[in-house]
Amino acid sequence: MTVFYLLLIFVAPLALVGQVSAQVENEQEPLAAKELGAVIGIDLGTTYSCVGVMQNGKVEILANDQGNRITPSYVAFNDEERLVGDAAKNQFASNPRRTVYDIKRMIGRKWADKDVQADQKHFPFTVKNKDGKPVVSVEVAGNDRTFTPEEISAMVLGKMRDVAEAYLGKKVENAVVTGETVVRYVRCVV
Repeated sequence: MTVFYLLLIFVAPLALVGQVSAQVENEQEPLAAKELGAVIGIDLGTTYSCVGVMQNGKVEILANDQGNRITPSYVAFNDEERLVGDAAKNQFASNPRRTVYDIKRMIGRKWADKDVQADQKHFPFTVKNKDGKPVVSVEVAGNDRTFTPEEISAMVLGKMRDVAEAYLGKKVENAVVTGETVVRYVRCVV
């Protein structure tokens, strides 16, 4: 299924290339004239994420530093560093209260949402209310820190970018990111 989404990510923009000329004339530089460099596709999943790049007309799903083509959507904190992906998941048993996972399901939700209330009861890490929205509270280097679900997800996205940059051997500045297949309108409106 992930391969389908990545193909959709890379094929759909090609259909739009012909529409670039329809841009408003007062724009400074048409999209087609810009050099985008390497553009990657990231499937940001609740449980696992992956990254791909189109090369020679084919999508290549990239292996992470552990040799896996999928990376756990986990972020962990210990006294020395932040771990993302396989490293975070592998140390979960010894550090469950500071290992965050499945947090993507809380993006765009309100604290009072019944799903947030149900989900937070099952997590070993602390989920708190901040301004009517859920945030994660973890101990980082002896201090309590709070992170929004978006911040934790951004850490996973950063890991996916790092995987792509290691593979390509150059900096990546452009990405297409997939999320849920069905997003309720209420969650999209901030």
